[in-house]
Amino acid sequence: MLTRLLIDYPVLASITIILITVASYQLAASQQQKWQTIWLNPMLITIALLVPLLLFFDINYQQYSQATYVLNLMLEPAIVALGFPLYQQLRQIKFHWREIMSILTLGIIVVITVSFIMAMIFIKAPEIAIALSLKSVTTPIGITLTEQLSGDSSITTFAILIAGLFGGLLGPAWLSFIGVNSAKAQGLAIGSASHAIGTAVLVRVSAEHGAYSSVALILSALLTALISPWLIPLLQQLFS
Repeated sequence: MLTRLLIDYPVLASITIILITVASYQLAASQQQKWQTIWLNPMLITIALLVPLLLFFDINYQQYSQATYVLNLMLEPAIVALGFPLYQQLRQIKFHWREIMSILTLGIIVVITVSFIMAMIFIKAPEIAIALSLKSVTTPIGITLTEQLSGDSSITTFAILIAGLFGGLLGPAWLSFIGVNSAKAQGLAIGSASHAIGTAVLVRVSAEHGAYSSVALILSALLTALISPWLIPLLQQLFS
């Protein structure tokens, strides 16, 4: 039925799919607020509710993306809102900028290198290795870099989503478990590994968590765009 609507009445179908998406998210958000558990993450629950529906109505990712284009437009200004905690902590961040840049640069090089090598060892597919090595940036940047480097952008999209969800769900608890309790360290770790999804979670923890996660999100995207175009071809030569 929805597939037919997408073809015959695209505007009506788009409104229907957007309403289902927003209703699913609001339902999950209300339940998370009620039960106060990380496992009721609205993003995770929304995906769990939508995927079976899309499969049942035979709606592919491209059709869903086109139908929810309005939501994608709203996403960019929403991400800008994550910069408010950064503004609140700007003086403190300026004081530590050398340490932050050093940590993030080293972290990005290690993540790209390890991800690429592990993927080549176990999967032996360069396009997938490229996609997986770019999982720790926001989706638009990850897709652009993947396409420039001849990777599989659909794998990149999936990997970015998984990195964001798992970082947001498990990151704070895992870091606390291994003794990393500093708001600065947790913010930098999760912001650089789990981008906007992880940052959105940390903003709710404290302003300091959110600020350092936001700066890691921004700088990681910039550094990945600068480092990956020369590092990934270099890694490819190791397996050529």
